[in-house]
Formats: sequence, structure tokens, C-alpha cells
Amino acid sequence: MGNPIMKWQIVAPDVAAVTSFYSKLFGWTVDASNALGYRELRSGEDRGIDGGVWPAPAPGPARVQLFVEVDDVQAHLDRAASLGARVLVPRTELPDGDVMALFVDVAGLSCGLVQTRR
Repeated sequence: MGNPIMKWQIVAPDVAAVTSFYSKLFGWTVDASNALGYRELRSGEDRGIDGGVWPAPAPGPARVQLFVEVDDVQAHLDRAASLGARVLVPRTELPDGDVMALFVDVAGLSCGLVQTRR
């Protein structure tokens, strides 16, 4: 597996404002019809990577996270930690069956790992 970037995510204090802004700016559709109410932003194109918006924990700055697909979330999370990363969200199974985790890298940037249910 080449570990492709599967999704991007904006983490922001005002999810509604950010979602509305990008929807109006680029004409992206918004879909929150999932178990977590996650706001997915879709371009409607075959090219590119769709993303979403999630609330920032208070107090927290807005940021962009990339989600990289891996074949074993825990193994990659452990490897990241051994390289100096800090675990932000441990391995978590989502309602749709995907597995994810978040870590903060050595530069202080958060990054996501995802293992899709396929």
C-alpha cells in the first residue's frame, strides 16, 4: 500500500461558518447525513480529494489535517509515537466501520490515519 492521502479536514471553532464559506465560494455540496453529523464537503468531480469540517476543541485554533490511508492504524500510530509524535486521538472505530487515529508530529502538526472498511 502506498499510503495515499484519502481526505482533508478543516478543524475550526465555527463549523457552520466555515462550511457555508467554502460551499458558497466553490459551489461544494455539504452532507452531514452520517452518524456523527460530520460535515462532508464534496466538489462533485472525479479529480481531487473531498474533505470535511469538524469542530475544534475549545480553546483551539483552526487547522487543516490530512488523513493518510494505512493498512494498520495501531501499527502506524505506534511507529509515529516511536519517531517522536504525540497521540492526540487513539485508535477509534467509527460508526461506518472505518478506523482512525490522530497524532501530532514533531513539527506540532496534527495528522490523521485511516483504515477504511472497504
